[in-house]
Amino acid sequence: MSTTARRSPLTDWTLVVPVVALVALVFSWGRDLPGFAVALVALCLAGAVLAAVHHAEVVAHRVGEPFGSLVLAVAVTVIEVALIVTLMADGGDKTASLARDTVFAAVMITCNGIVGLSLLVGALRNRIAVFNPEGSGAALATVATLATLSLVLPTFTTSKPGPEFSTAQLTFAAVASLALYGLFVAVQTVRHRSYFLPVDTGQGPGGEEHAEPPTARAALVSLGLLLIALVAVVGDAKAVSPTIERAVAAAGLPQAVVGVIIALLVLAPETLAAVRAARRDRVQTSLNLAYGSAIASIGLTIPAIALASVWLSGPLLLGLGPIHMVLLALTVVVSALTIVPGRATLLQGGVHIVLLAAYLFLAVSP
Repeated sequence: MSTTARRSPLTDWTLVVPVVALVALVFSWGRDLPGFAVALVALCLAGAVLAAVHHAEVVAHRVGEPFGSLVLAVAVTVIEVALIVTLMADGGDKTASLARDTVFAAVMITCNGIVGLSLLVGALRNRIAVFNPEGSGAALATVATLATLSLVLPTFTTSKPGPEFSTAQLTFAAVASLALYGLFVAVQTVRHRSYFLPVDTGQGPGGEEHAEPPTARAALVSLGLLLIALVAVVGDAKAVSPTIERAVAAAGLPQAVVGVIIALLVLAPETLAAVRAARRDRVQTSLNLAYGSAIASIGLTIPAIALASVWLSGPLLLGLGPIHMVLLALTVVVSALTIVPGRATLLQGGVHIVLLAAYLFLAVSP
């Protein structure tokens, strides 16, 4: 019998990093940090995000698909919502559009960046990426509806001046977003679960598919560490946010770039998880992650912001400008053409990547 050395749990980075990030939060909370301290806290923040998604994957492996994708999407969205609320709480009028900028950035990154990379990886592996059009189409329709209700309509409503909702309109948008999110989760996990399962292409599962699911005890430990990592992420992001805002202002970039940075930070591990799934010939799992994150980003952020607006001062700008509305409309049309056949090539993946590049370029140079 071979004896393989195993790492001690005390030296496992996925256990150590959340604890270290939490300690960094305690020492940095409420303080004006020097540059060196900001760099350390930012490093802890990045590590905590990676650790959070790792532990979400452990829990996901235990509960199975499509519940696994749901766990990852909700974990990432909790981070995003908490970051938005904590930054808006102290930001005043300058953060009036932070929720809109971050949510729209999340939609563009997921629907174009994550989807595009996943299709590219899947097509490079098997020449054609195969997925379930019923489930992916339903998810895309939900994203398009939520984005239009929450991010497009405020530009055209007349109850209040500017691209913002009145109190009644914001309440309706919050309730509708939460209802649609709940309905989508019910369809994905119960009534039509088969629509969201990976398509068997006959290529055989990847090596990681043979791994045994973690025990219930291991999954519970990961759930606890996931919660610790989320708390650390929120607090550490609040500590470094003034530095990010000063850097954006010093570079002469639009304030919307702050929202883009937050979305990129939060969704980077989600992107890695989707690409790994595509490499294992599970493109449907990648699409579940992408569209599930977009749905959760809007469906949970808008109700949270509506609730927070009770004590947040200043306006809440949600309506998109003309350039972003054009990009959103083009994303929805291209995504529909990609999803309907249930098969995609390198071309479709490349088109989505170009759309993301156009969004990032115009965010920096509007």
